[in-house]
Amino acid sequence: MPNKIHPYNPKLKKLARKLRKNMTLSEVLLWQKIRGRKLGYQFHRQIPILNYIVDFFCHELQLAIEVDGSTHDHSQTSKEDLERQKELE
Repeated sequence: MPNKIHPYNPKLKKLARKLRKNMTLSEVLLWQKIRGRKLGYQFHRQIPILNYIVDFFCHELQLAIEVDGSTHDHSQTSKEDLERQKELE
């Protein structure tokens, strides 16, 4: 499957770089397990897609992985999270 380029807001590029340098502990731990094709697929960190930045993305699988952390400290999925998921899918 060829890499598909996803549209994104260019203004998010700088923020994505900053997030790569300041990953949460959960993101760091997952990154250690999936980087370098350890699962047989290449993943990238903090990738802008549409108007969002996804934590990890595999172009080949068209798979985005989000790691919930302190920014998601609530027991129910918010309306914003559902909207984001719908747009990304």
